[in-house]
Amino acid sequence: MFLKQILAGDRGGQTLLALLAVITVLVPILNLAVPEGSPLHLSTYTLTLTGKYLTYALLAVAVDLVWGYLGILSLGHAAFFALGGYAMGMYLMRQIGDRGVYGNPDLPDFMVFLDWQELPWFWYGFDQFWFAALMVMLVPGLVAFAFGWFAFRSRVTGVYLSIITQALTYALMLAFFRNEMGFGGNNGLTDFKEILGFNLQADTTRVALFVASAVALGLGYVACRAIVTSRLGRVSLAIRDAEARTRFIGYRVEHVKLAIFTFSAVLAGIAGALYVPQVGIINPGEFSPLNSIELVIWVAVGGRATLYGAVVGAILVNYAKTTFTGIMPEAWLFALGGLFVVVTLFLPRGVTGLLRRKEASA
Repeated sequence: MFLKQILAGDRGGQTLLALLAVITVLVPILNLAVPEGSPLHLSTYTLTLTGKYLTYALLAVAVDLVWGYLGILSLGHAAFFALGGYAMGMYLMRQIGDRGVYGNPDLPDFMVFLDWQELPWFWYGFDQFWFAALMVMLVPGLVAFAFGWFAFRSRVTGVYLSIITQALTYALMLAFFRNEMGFGGNNGLTDFKEILGFNLQADTTRVALFVASAVALGLGYVACRAIVTSRLGRVSLAIRDAEARTRFIGYRVEHVKLAIFTFSAVLAGIAGALYVPQVGIINPGEFSPLNSIELVIWVAVGGRATLYGAVVGAILVNYAKTTFTGIMPEAWLFALGGLFVVVTLFLPRGVTGLLRRKEASA
């Protein structure tokens, strides 16, 4: 009943969740139960790639929540994604134990190589999954809260806020590149072996990660939909459209912004945590400001302020990226820039906006 109320009037969201439920059941069957020689068999590579797309889709939903419904063009959400990924990567590194290249049961290989004598204090606890899962949400959330507390109280808005969020992710990228930070430096964290005692290379583990990504996307979508249909969501729309007027009639604008921005960062952190065990690596490159700009393009292509459009945009653009970079990798950035220009000029409401326009005229 609660879910029905949230999704009332949201045909796109209903369709999305229905498709998500179908692939959550169908994809594992095609991978595990259908023989490899069959044309219906889905390879583990394709399953993992699809799981990665789902984590990107969750990240895009997080961006659309703050951009589409609050009017904050964040160019720093890649930082929250990467922080969640690093938290999960630290747990996966601790699970390697003495199976690393240097055979040290306590220190990851990069620490042994750099002649570290003991585990840094901020790595304590990451040998436990529950602690790592807590940090996946807590670290991005606290960084977003601290950033938002100062930015929103100072009433920084518009392009200035976008520049500051980009500066945040760039500063974090430079910091994580340093070996003395204790996060693997330029190489990052990799060579993972297992998660919760299960071999990361096993097909069943890959399927479980795919299902976890699909479930997280579904729950994240419903949570965001619950926010935008609530009173908080209506106030956020008022802030987006007329911030000064909303403040004048008595709403604490900075509190609304802070709450939604922090929640969005937590979603991005969860997406990053699901991304890392599927791709097998996390490095400072994930903090790149270019990644945050790509996130905005995903949302713009799919359709801003729809939530389900963000999912569509993330999957479409990343599928195009996978295909295009295999053919002409050096031309992908030009194609991406051209795509953004075309969408801005001819599809201001994105792909989903075009579909809604066709339905209305039919």
